[in-house]
Amino acid sequence: MRRRAALVVVDMQNHFVAEGFRPSPRARSCHINRLARAMRAAGGQGCGSRRPRPARWSIGATTTNTCSRPSGWQSAWPASTRAPKASKLYPALEPLPSDLRVKKIKYSAFIQGSSDIDAQLKARGIDTVLIAGTATNVCCESTARDAMLLDYRVIMLSDANATWSDEEHAATLNSFMLFFGDVMTADEAIGRLVPVASRKRA
Repeated sequence: MRRRAALVVVDMQNHFVAEGFRPSPRARSCHINRLARAMRAAGGQGCGSRRPRPARWSIGATTTNTCSRPSGWQSAWPASTRAPKASKLYPALEPLPSDLRVKKIKYSAFIQGSSDIDAQLKARGIDTVLIAGTATNVCCESTARDAMLLDYRVIMLSDANATWSDEEHAATLNSFMLFFGDVMTADEAIGRLVPVASRKRA
């Protein structure tokens, strides 16, 4: 059976990527545009998930009500986060009208009540998701783990995810590879995507 895949791009927004906010190192050097082009050429699906401004984001209330150190929350989501431009898609990305765009209200796009991404992908016959974006150890990891628990085959892309330190990035990918799914580079993943044109000639 041929698998059908989607590239799920998580939170590639100005707040995490652009100058003047709180960017994750290497976020601007991710291979997302190249991956998206290869995915579309193979007949796969592009999908971007992002969070709205915090006033409409339910994780804020959850975290501030349960966190014993509110200063941690304030550090992660400073006042600049609430600027309208912060939640906008990073302008260097190249989305197409055919890509799905999903707004999530929790760290994970797949957890119940966060978004309709599961229904949207399953309606298109998707059974494999490649995870890219920011931050590796927060929304990307949460999205990837929950996708696995919903029976998707999940691949985290080591050089298409980014977070605030190399240590956090590596620890997240090591744990994910041991217990939840695969970890590949962008080149490894692209090498496994067979363009539709090549399949037609075969």
